[in-house]
Amino acid sequence: MTRLYFVRHGKTEWNLEGRYQGANGDSPLLKESYEEIGQLANYLTVRGVKFAHAYISPLPRAQKTAQYLIKQLGQDIPTTTTVGMREFNLGRMEGMRFSDVEKKYPTELHAFRYAPGDYDPTKIQGESFPELIQRMQPVVLAAVKQAQPDDNLLFVSHGAALVALIQSLLGTPIKDMRKDGGLTNSSVTILDAHGPQLPFKLVRWNDTDYITKKLDPTDTI
Repeated sequence: MTRLYFVRHGKTEWNLEGRYQGANGDSPLLKESYEEIGQLANYLTVRGVKFAHAYISPLPRAQKTAQYLIKQLGQDIPTTTTVGMREFNLGRMEGMRFSDVEKKYPTELHAFRYAPGDYDPTKIQGESFPELIQRMQPVVLAAVKQAQPDDNLLFVSHGAALVALIQSLLGTPIKDMRKDGGLTNSSVTILDAHGPQLPFKLVRWNDTDYITKKLDPTDTI
């Protein structure tokens, strides 16, 4: 059995401001985020989790998260940076505040957040759910295929992208991909895989028990 750990990057300035970052936007991690990433590292260390490999989005917020997490783990973990782990391309919505997107693209925003089966990104020149899954799933399946039976694998990516990816690995239809809600900054979601055959098994969704601060709505997407 291969165990997969999916980590959403630490909270950023744009997360705090309620802006979409997407595949082409980025902003710095908040100072508090490093503390939360450290809490995640401690959580994994206490449980004796050793990683065989890490797969990381190329976007700076994910890179910084992965680098600090691995440093705090004190492990020599081989890493692969891959565009397959990048956030959704949200086209014209990127950099916009959620409140402004709601005014300008209400149909697209509602579908993206609540009804993925109805999401059509044509107007915003963005990426669809099937397109995202098509680029993300192969990264995970190839990683599992290459892993040893008892390996733990780390994936550091982004909230919206990880929700779609993880649900797809569990066999969830696109229309139901928001059924378990979103993912919190510095959270970890854990899956088990017996080889690269889908569906995988959910062990823990959006675990944040180790984060000591009181969470607020800007922490989760």
